[in-house]
Amino acid sequence: MSREDGARFAFLLATPVILLAGLYKLPTLLQPQFSSWLGPAAVGAVVAFIASYFSVRFLVRYFENKSLIPFAIYCGVVGLLSVVYFA
Repeated sequence: MSREDGARFAFLLATPVILLAGLYKLPTLLQPQFSSWLGPAAVGAVVAFIASYFSVRFLVRYFENKSLIPFAIYCGVVGLLSVVYFA
């Protein structure tokens, strides 16, 4: 599998989970005491969609030419520091 296909597959796997998490919280948002939050929540959802679209587009282009080695090193270092700190 190419890096581009791997990135697309990973993002496609995340999409249903994010959508279901939003749908899970929707009944709470529709309760009368939260009616004043509907407008800001809708604007936030639209802005999050636009930002995530451009982020995914950028990352897919990035993965076409670049390696994930710097990110792997970062994850290893932060993971090791977390284990040391929280152990």
